[in-house]
Amino acid sequence: MLMSKHVLIVEDEESLAQVLSEYLSQSGFVTKVINDGESVVSWVKGNRVDLIILDLMLPGKNGLDIYRELRTFTGVPVVMATARVDEIDRLIGLELGADDYICKPYSPREVVVRVKNILRRAGESEKEVADILSINEATMQVLVKGKEVSLTRAEFRLLAHFYEHKEQVFSRDQLMSQIYSDNRVVTDRTIDSHIKNLRRKIQNIDAEVDCIQSIYGVGYKFAL
Repeated sequence: MLMSKHVLIVEDEESLAQVLSEYLSQSGFVTKVINDGESVVSWVKGNRVDLIILDLMLPGKNGLDIYRELRTFTGVPVVMATARVDEIDRLIGLELGADDYICKPYSPREVVVRVKNILRRAGESEKEVADILSINEATMQVLVKGKEVSLTRAEFRLLAHFYEHKEQVFSRDQLMSQIYSDNRVVTDRTIDSHIKNLRRKIQNIDAEVDCIQSIYGVGYKFAL
């Protein structure tokens, strides 16, 4: 049985958000509606979401600021919504990297189709990742393009954590608490060393596979 995809609708027009939520629910999606800008980022950090429909004009914090903040820790697909056609041209000109743009008033049926297409492309991307990197947590086996990589326990736990949270950026402190549950004293250099060794071992199999990306001033994220 396929797991339902979760869509977050950030829209201050409650009636519009409700209609869109109903259309998405009828198509098998799990939806959540937020009507203001202030609580979006904290909600995303604490909940599963596969796609966000984000209105540009919101009370509390506007969609552009929210989008920029989201991109510091997640690559979840975002569809930006605006009531002005010329705003779409401006948004595209800013090269924000949003996955799609829609202009209000929009057809809920069309939005559902766009959401399905974006998530289908994301699913195809996940399959491509699986073809490159395979992780078996039960046996602690890692395959890179079909060839096994020998990792330490810490390296394996790091890689598995990144793989399970592909869209999220982690600080060094977060990674340390993830791989060392016994509260031992470790430093940032310890995490950097583990990641350096992990990259080296993977690239010894295939030099083109660099699956962990450094985010300057923040930490690391999965990069395939």
